[in-house]
Amino acid sequence: MNKTLFNLSLATIILAQSFGSQASPNNLIDNVNTAMKMDYRTEADTKRDRNRSPAQALSFFGFQQDMKVIEFAPGNGWYTKILAPLLADKGQLHLAYKKEWLAGMDELLNHDAFKSTHKLPIELSWNSKDYRYDLGKLSFDMTDADMVLNIREYHNFNDEDKAKLNNAAFAALKSGGTYVIIDHSRRHMAVETRELARREDPVRVIIDVQKAGFILEKSSNMFYRPDDELRYEVGRKTVTGNTDRFTLIFKKP
Repeated sequence: MNKTLFNLSLATIILAQSFGSQASPNNLIDNVNTAMKMDYRTEADTKRDRNRSPAQALSFFGFQQDMKVIEFAPGNGWYTKILAPLLADKGQLHLAYKKEWLAGMDELLNHDAFKSTHKLPIELSWNSKDYRYDLGKLSFDMTDADMVLNIREYHNFNDEDKAKLNNAAFAALKSGGTYVIIDHSRRHMAVETRELARREDPVRVIIDVQKAGFILEKSSNMFYRPDDELRYEVGRKTVTGNTDRFTLIFKKP
């Protein structure tokens, strides 16, 4: 075996094993920092760390390492790569995504740190006409989840599909379970335009999620960005990586 690859593999095993001895909730921040050093994380991943503040965010969510967590639409797996080792020993991570897109994560999921990570295929397709995702029939096939994470994905759906998503999250969670939504901020009551398509009005989100039966527990301004004027597409060079984002924590009664 190549010496460099051997050293990386050995380092990964040591890091993965360290989570077993650091299971106390008081050590969550230390464990997140350890997860961020795993060798499977790419340079593209690490460049986003400072802007996303995972230790601060997960602490605010009320995340614990023995939870059963659903991560909705994990994308390129930035959060997945941190959550998986945290939940490996005592928890579970379920990735809700299109079957074909989950297949693209097979190499990553074969890693020891992902031993408690599971695929959760859902009916999902890209609507190029409306520049959104379309949800088919949606069920997470469980009723005992502790947490559902919907991070920067809520904006990708029309009103009907947002209702499907909120209702499915409610059905999947146990009583007292947590539903987390983070998304790019839009000014309240701003008119819908293509420029604002990837932004959400947090007031509207709160109203819609409460219709599914959730109770708003708390919110955070940890991702407040004063330089974001809330009027440009989030992918613009002047905005990307510095978008203002709201964080909402809902509870199932």
